[in-house]
Parts: sequence; structure tokens; C-alpha cells
Amino acid sequence: MPDKVPPPEAIIRYAKDPKTKIATITFDRPEFLNAPTAAARLRYADLLRGANVDDDVKVVVIRGVGDDFGSGADLPEFMEGQDSPAFRLAELRLEDGGIQYPPKASFRHGATISAWYANSQAGNRALQEFKKISIVEAKGYCYGWHFYQAADADLVIASEDALFGHPSFRYYGWGPRMWTWVQTMGLRKFSEMVFTGRPFTADEMFQCNFLNKVVPRDALEAEVDKYALACARNRPTDTVFMQKMFFEVVKQYQGEYLGSLLSAFFESMGSGVTSDGDDLMLDDAIDAGLTDAVKDNDSKFPPEFRLSKSSRKKNKKKG
Repeated sequence: MPDKVPPPEAIIRYAKDPKTKIATITFDRPEFLNAPTAAARLRYADLLRGANVDDDVKVVVIRGVGDDFGSGADLPEFMEGQDSPAFRLAELRLEDGGIQYPPKASFRHGATISAWYANSQAGNRALQEFKKISIVEAKGYCYGWHFYQAADADLVIASEDALFGHPSFRYYGWGPRMWTWVQTMGLRKFSEMVFTGRPFTADEMFQCNFLNKVVPRDALEAEVDKYALACARNRPTDTVFMQKMFFEVVKQYQGEYLGSLLSAFFESMGSGVTSDGDDLMLDDAIDAGLTDAVKDNDSKFPPEFRLSKSSRKKNKKKG
């Protein structure tokens, strides 16, 4: 964590073009792989809530600055926040006006924040209630929180070098959007991702119907813009709103929100998991330094199963 964290407005930028009715949300923290802080995730949720109402917006494009879409939320900040009730209350959109956050020894200490991630205002599943068209531009790392956005978007266009997954499958075992991943990827392929913890390539994700299209990196932005213009010109915003209501009914019939609550419950029970021996456990990893612990654990896997792009390249050099 840097000494001075950028404000949410700097981490997540927003622009709209009333003529085309296309808005753009840009993650702009490339030196930290576009990791949003808790405040930035709340800003993201608010931007989508505003765009949902704004008559100048019909399509929202979501992209990242630099080489990656993003590698997930700011986990060091999240873990540091465990010792700060004021931080947790701010993440819950509550002013610290005499509210006592549940103590560490209670089930509610973790469950309160885990259940919050099933709420669209928390910024984890904000796209689920978005009644306009959303398009994710995926490149490089598309991990963790950013993977949530890709799962919840209407369309996902990816570059050939994109990698998809959740590091949590390696260090914790759960992710808030697991139900949606099962439905979009299919049970067999998602089971492989969960049990091995390995990231999937863009080609693999296209084969399991998670992606709409895969293109070379240098053609990615133009391809996304082409899709956005086509969506913006196709039907009136009222029609889009009705179409999204239909898809929302389908997803809720399939249990999308139920799945969020269920995965939140299992995340809350993570402290009850015991190691089989040398397994990477989150609390121990934090004590040892989370980044180094995750990298060390990554080295125990075959190169093509590793999360780090630099570690995966070692396989190519050997070949």
C-alpha cells in the first residue's frame, strides 16, 4: 500500500458522450494493476447507478489503463481494514456515529462485510441491476474483482493475452460471484478453475462461451468501440431497458442473488478451515506478507497453471 492512496475519482474515471450515448468507466491505477480501493468500489457502484438513470447513456464501456484490465481489489487495504471498525463502517456506507462494528470473535465480524458484497451498492455485483448495456474490455490480468465485472457484463471482448480467474481459489477458496461463473462458464470448466486454482486463457474462456470475441491486443479498443456503437444505434433506450428487465428475470429465476448470499455465507465460514499441512492459509500469508506468500505458493504449480504472467513465461522458455 502506498503512503498516499489516490482519491476514488482518480482510480476510477468516468466520461460520457451524449451524442453517441456511450459512457466509459476507466480503471486508472496501473502501477497497482488497477486495484480499486474500497472507496473506489463504492464510486464504481454509484457511477453505474447514475448511468442507469441518465438519459444521456445507453451503453457503458468498462476498461483499464495499461497492460491489464485488473488483478482484483486492493487486498492489503481490505485486510488492514479488519482492525479498523471505522474503515469497515465507511465501506458499508455508514457514518461512525456511535455504531459498534461486530467484534472479531463473532460470526458477524466477517459475515457482515461478506454479505454486503451481495448488495449492488457495494460495487461487486453492481452490473447485475444495471438496465443499460455494459461491455467489458478485458486484457492482461482479469482477476478477482475485475473478473466479477466480466461475469456480470452483457458483452465481453478480450485480447488474446487475457487471463481469467480468481487468486482467492488459491489462498481462500471462495469468490462472491461463483454462482454466476458456474452459469456462464459451465459446471465442468468452472470446477477445473476452482479445484486447480489455475487461470484460463482468452481462448479457453471463448470456448466455454464466457467471451463474445477474442482479438489481437492492438485491435482490442477499436473492436470494443465498434460493438458499443452498434449497441447504441440498435434500439431505443426504452427497448434496452425492457430487454434488460427480461434478462434480469431470467438470472433471478436461475438464482443469481441466492448464489451471492450463499457464497457470502461460505466466505464468512473461512476461519473454520484447517490446513492439511503446507496449504497456503490466508491468515498465515498475511503475517508472512501476502504478496510474497502468494508468489511462493504459485511457484509450486506447473508454469501453465501459475497466476503470474512472468512465472507462466518460464514454461515457454523451457519449451
